[in-house]
Amino acid sequence: MFDLTDDQKALQAKARELAEGPIAERAAEVDRTEEYPWDNVKLLKEAGFMGMTIPEAYGGKGRTFLDAVLVVEEMAKHCGVTARIVVEANMGAISAVMKYGSEDQKKLCAEHVLAGDKPAICITEPGAGSAATDMTTTAVKKGDTYVINGTKHWITGAGVSKIHLIFARVIENGEEQGIGGFLAIRGEHPGLIIGKREPAMGLRGIPECEVIFENLEVHESMAVIPPQGIKRGFAGLMTAYNSQRVGAGTVALGLAEGAYERGLAYTKEREQFGRPIAEFQGLQWMLVDMATQVTAAQTLIYRAAASAETNQTGFPDMTLAAQAKIFTSEMAIKVTSDALQMFGAMGYSRNLPMER
Repeated sequence: MFDLTDDQKALQAKARELAEGPIAERAAEVDRTEEYPWDNVKLLKEAGFMGMTIPEAYGGKGRTFLDAVLVVEEMAKHCGVTARIVVEANMGAISAVMKYGSEDQKKLCAEHVLAGDKPAICITEPGAGSAATDMTTTAVKKGDTYVINGTKHWITGAGVSKIHLIFARVIENGEEQGIGGFLAIRGEHPGLIIGKREPAMGLRGIPECEVIFENLEVHESMAVIPPQGIKRGFAGLMTAYNSQRVGAGTVALGLAEGAYERGLAYTKEREQFGRPIAEFQGLQWMLVDMATQVTAAQTLIYRAAASAETNQTGFPDMTLAAQAKIFTSEMAIKVTSDALQMFGAMGYSRNLPMER
């Protein structure tokens, strides 16, 4: 088991209370309507869960990535969409800006996130998914402005997010300089266009859309450049993305925990052949295997998140983050599938939370 401090246990309990209450109550509606849960965002903001990792100097609480993981985990047990919002309000884009951004950039992004915005990271393209370095979106330097053109795809939160951290190939004087990050605010930067929304299988309450850039002009003051400069800046920006990997893994962890806990409870209630199905050895084996995998995944996630405290980059260790995300995402598929079987035909009903 991972030893948590008293403060972390209190934070976890606070998150659990919120998750088990109004967040759980609204989860089915969020999934059914496929509408972004602004009411949940309001609750997260009031609880201090938006922008927890933002330094106190910019209005945040200066909490660690492990602290954020504890909140994400509790939310994901009941509502994956709300958990994703917590991830992106504390990790990924906002953590990159807090590490590499200018003072003005930090103040701008902190203000938006603390007000309830979930930043969008614009990396993936129709022809460049895992191979991010194959991206074709360009940012051409013209005077003190970058003109961005291209298309991104599967952008989480597109259409609801205000802040966009855009990754693009930097062209200056006709020569490519490397891949840089650029901040743009939806509604304030003409040329940032929200395209079609993809109908997703799960997490339906948070949009996944195309984002199109048509001569999007961004002042050079909105370029997020790590200390090593644009030529090697992509590596720095992707180092910051390790926090996002841990966050994504934590959502999978929470979903699996929620499925396991519901499956376990149901086996104690459901009776067949005159006794609870929890007494059947075959199901007991399944439950033990599920619990073992969940515990292993949680340990990997916590270790990866905590590594940021000793890693010189200030972000989770790359290898630990990758290990945690891979193991946890694969574990979640198996554990949720096994939990579904425990409900029998009822598990297939959308009246139960198992589908989510």
